[in-house]
Amino acid sequence: VLKNRTNFPTEKDYNPNVTLTALLKNGDDTERWNNESAAKIIGYVRDVKIGGIETTNCKSKEEDLRDTHIELVLNPMSFEKNESFIVEITPRLRKIMALKGEDWRTRSIRDKYLGRWVEIEGWLLFDLEHANMAENTHSGNIKNWRGTAWEIHPVTKIKVSEKH
Repeated sequence: VLKNRTNFPTEKDYNPNVTLTALLKNGDDTERWNNESAAKIIGYVRDVKIGGIETTNCKSKEEDLRDTHIELVLNPMSFEKNESFIVEITPRLRKIMALKGEDWRTRSIRDKYLGRWVEIEGWLLFDLEHANMAENTHSGNIKNWRGTAWEIHPVTKIKVSEKH
């Protein structure tokens, strides 16, 4: 249900303490944040790709009906998988943005933002499915591919930003 939200956060929903640095801070972060909060963060886009086949999207194999995964890092020169933070654009938000004249298809997001600093807004979500693949909740696992199981999911706004 939380992964499929379509409502946009209001100013009172944003937690001003949430930054990319705070999200990637070492230590068990299972209860560090709140699924009812929204966040505005700045990070460097290291990768943009089509998400996997997931229950939340009815196990669709069609690319336009799957999430777009955006991998953010603090340091553009970092290639460590466990230093990344994942944000996701859902098919539902992609459709809403299309009605507003914005192209949020995966290829368009990749073309526009890959290798750039961005400001992302959206809802915080602890993705329990990935807790065993995150450094903060499963420290030292060789299969970790992310720093935290927390995400911004869904993304409700994205724009190019200056590094802060």
